[in-house]
Amino acid sequence: MANSRYPEEYIEYLAEYFGSRDFFECHEIMEEYWKKTPDSEWSVCWLVLIRLAVVQYHARRGNGAGAAKLLAKASGEVRPDLMDRLGLDGAELERMIKDKLTAWSGGDATYEEFELPIADPELLRLVRTRCEEKGWGWATPRQRVPDDIVHRHLRRDRSEVVSARAAAAELKAAKREKGE
Repeated sequence: MANSRYPEEYIEYLAEYFGSRDFFECHEIMEEYWKKTPDSEWSVCWLVLIRLAVVQYHARRGNGAGAAKLLAKASGEVRPDLMDRLGLDGAELERMIKDKLTAWSGGDATYEEFELPIADPELLRLVRTRCEEKGWGWATPRQRVPDDIVHRHLRRDRSEVVSARAAAAELKAAKREKGE
């Protein structure tokens, strides 16, 4: 845990979530931490937070189908009791997820800010302080988020992924030719 009872990565995730609104980075931060702590009692919470960041990323970019699919997964995984212990209002978070899922059930995943309900005043102070240290406002509205953050995945170097997929496709084709 950081200088508080919360892991540093969690505070960083929340600062990105509320400050920079770089949901891609939120996903990266929490996924790395989740993989680093696979046996943690908080593992399911980290997974839900990862999904919620990706939901926000997809919805903001107009990928309603992808956002709704991940939101449905998060809805089935959210544990209000554990989220409470992480300083969030777990029951409120669960309600928000279910309400959003119901609203999106018709395929209209319209983006709007989905604010995680921070219940612990100490956690809120830590996250707001981190945002200030980074020069970010609080609860940055969509219109103030630069397009390079909104479309961040387009800037990634995907050459390794592309090469690996091409090699896998070649191997599959070779096996087909051999009748395997």
